[in-house]
Amino acid sequence: MRLSRYFLPVLKENPSEAQIVSHRLMLRAGMIKQASAGIYSWLPLGFKVLRKLENIIHEEQARAGHIAIQMPIIQSADLWRESGRYDDYGQEMLRMKDRHDRDMLFTPTAEELVTDIFRGHVSSYKDLPLTLYQIQWKFRDEIRPRFGVMRGREFYMKDGYNFDLTKKDALHAYNRHLVTYLRTYERMGLQAIPMRADSGPIGGDNTHEFLVLADTGESEVFYDSAVTDLTFGDRQIDYDSREQCQAILEEFTSKYARTDETHDEALFNQVPEERRRVARGIEVGQIFYFGTKYSEAMGATVQGPDGKPTPVHMGSHGIGVSRLIGAIIEASHDDKGIIWPEGVTPFHCGIVNLKQGDDEADAACDKLYGALTALGLEPLYDDRNERAGGKFATMDLIGLPWRITVGPRGLKNGVVELTCRRTGESEELSPEAAVTKVAEIYEQIA
Repeated sequence: MRLSRYFLPVLKENPSEAQIVSHRLMLRAGMIKQASAGIYSWLPLGFKVLRKLENIIHEEQARAGHIAIQMPIIQSADLWRESGRYDDYGQEMLRMKDRHDRDMLFTPTAEELVTDIFRGHVSSYKDLPLTLYQIQWKFRDEIRPRFGVMRGREFYMKDGYNFDLTKKDALHAYNRHLVTYLRTYERMGLQAIPMRADSGPIGGDNTHEFLVLADTGESEVFYDSAVTDLTFGDRQIDYDSREQCQAILEEFTSKYARTDETHDEALFNQVPEERRRVARGIEVGQIFYFGTKYSEAMGATVQGPDGKPTPVHMGSHGIGVSRLIGAIIEASHDDKGIIWPEGVTPFHCGIVNLKQGDDEADAACDKLYGALTALGLEPLYDDRNERAGGKFATMDLIGLPWRITVGPRGLKNGVVELTCRRTGESEELSPEAAVTKVAEIYEQIA
């Protein structure tokens, strides 16, 4: 993509309505535009990042054997009356009537809808286990939407639902999801800590939230600092192995880490004092096991091995895809702008032409652009007739991890400058060597 042809409405000044870094930088970098309170249009740069996160989630869900579906945004209230949640959910649910005076709602979550799908098509234990998931827009009518996409009313969410014959089977599904989420977040360049949490209106006794530590987090969290030393890395997991998944759950949840709703001061005091931490966290996902809460209420049963109808055990698992972008920016930025991790960057590399209109510089940039594109990478070429300082400021603001700077002086010596956004370090390389190095960086994270 050439910047002269791209839609990137960057702002020079900080928007007055933006209270936190991620909201400010997303507006300044032209990623989003507010449509109304807590509701945003996703502009090209923001939309590209949203799709990058979505693709990572799909890949990790497929790796675990989970199956993607797409459910409607508008649901019938009748299903929620079956489960007993229609009146209990509260004012966060946006309720409406259609032209036939039927009660409808804008989806805040989809346990009822997916249970209805299951009970209509699955009747035997031989069809279990089954996990269905979707990535879809949701709406919760926050009383005070704020912080941009971090606490909006409309949001993009991955929600998954497992159906199992027994509690033991369902808890394996719970553990399997914990593993998939650890992999997912690390691929996005985040350390998301699983913390014992409150189940809220979803229900159930077993639940963990995944939180990214940040000063602007909405939750107060208490944890053993040893949890921040844990990484999943590139280990290979057999998702059908109960032992492997259970071992990872124990590894990542045995040390104290809780949100304020479930904090236990006595247990926390058992952590060595030098490792006790109190901080703020941004919730980016949650997993639940809630047993037969919905299956019993809605008649979602299968014929068991004994021939008798058995209500299935269920759980649900969510990732806040749109709020993840805010969390990544909160965790990865400096005073110049965003710093995207390589796994989620909207463009792999920026190309800055210091002298647009110079035949040699133009030709070198075109060649770099073509070479990177041929390798399957997406460069963003700043070919505007702007001053060099303005071009650098734009690249720093939008946060591409790598930048290749091309100018007549360097070309006379046969070199371009490759700069790392995170460290600010630069090195002079031949154009061919710069392309090779960028390609190798992304090969390592593929």
